[in-house]
Amino acid sequence: MKPVRIETVETFLVAMPLVAVFSSGGKSKNVTKGVVVKITASDESYGISSVDPSTRAVFPDRAEDIAATVREKITPAVLGMSPTNINRLSDIMGSLQDIQIGARAAVEMAAIELTCRRLGVSLCDFLGGAVSDHVAFNGWIGELPAKDAALDAARWAKAGFQSLKIKIGGDVDADIQRVQAVRAAVGKGVNLRMDANEQYSVQDAIRLCDAIKDCDMQLFEQPVPRDDLAGLAKIRRVGGISVMADESISDHASLLKVIEADCADLVKFGIAQAGGIMPAVRMMATAEAAGLKVVMGHGFGLDMSTMAEIMVGASSSNILTGLECVGPLKVKDTVSQARLDISSGSLKVPDGAGLAMDLDMEKLAEYTVQ
Repeated sequence: MKPVRIETVETFLVAMPLVAVFSSGGKSKNVTKGVVVKITASDESYGISSVDPSTRAVFPDRAEDIAATVREKITPAVLGMSPTNINRLSDIMGSLQDIQIGARAAVEMAAIELTCRRLGVSLCDFLGGAVSDHVAFNGWIGELPAKDAALDAARWAKAGFQSLKIKIGGDVDADIQRVQAVRAAVGKGVNLRMDANEQYSVQDAIRLCDAIKDCDMQLFEQPVPRDDLAGLAKIRRVGGISVMADESISDHASLLKVIEADCADLVKFGIAQAGGIMPAVRMMATAEAAGLKVVMGHGFGLDMSTMAEIMVGASSSNILTGLECVGPLKVKDTVSQARLDISSGSLKVPDGAGLAMDLDMEKLAEYTVQ
């Protein structure tokens, strides 16, 4: 195959309206911002990607900052390079100063997508193939009054979702009532997770675990602040519910710290949080070697980042069933040509080249902001 070089790196800051106001970790928003990248090579082949910072992102990890970094620092460094030599691209980006992990991920993902298109294979096949033809998704329930949470849970179960995450953290007694009401509403056939987004103390987390010990919870996500690995370990030992580290995981080094602290039964991260597709794959391998299941996905995301996490998640048997890359369910529109539909709680893994989707340039222009 004739060698090619990167000719352009286009970067778009996208502000996508949400279907409702979403609250997480004590913060709320009705718009989610992400960064879309399109790399075009000298033979006119191209690849696309998107990354989506968390609700709690602050400088320098906001979408605005990531977009500026891609434009001002990464693009000048990679123009003229081979877009298919992912290792060399990653090394170049890694050598740059003050480069956010999300900015590196956006460019690496687009380069891999371009490579997949040129090879005529899906991202999943690029990673070795899907271990299952279908993937399942995890629904979510906000910090609602118990009665409303129960109604919401029943709606998710009726739609076909077999696992649900319950947001907690505002008030222990209200959280207990919410969890109990949800379990009563869905019966024993649905896996339930709960996520405190770092808002609990160790003492309150253990009290919660004791109060809901009959609710058969699948996992307790990040009950205490990310740096309190000793607190996570104590909750894991005493609480009787599997503990999952999320905010404690920011890169490969932090994953190793969690493993060394023996403070989690599971870990969670998305592609952008890992720093790209290949870093995510390496982190998945490390977690598997340590005996930790991985929950894949980022709660907010455009269709491209969602599909990337679907395909990465589908390529490993160590991924816990119930992907948390559910961003398309939270937004009003898409910037891809065909909207990704995961509303039934499952999806057949597509086999088209790359991400098996393309950009709608008119929609992209509509939602791009300065």
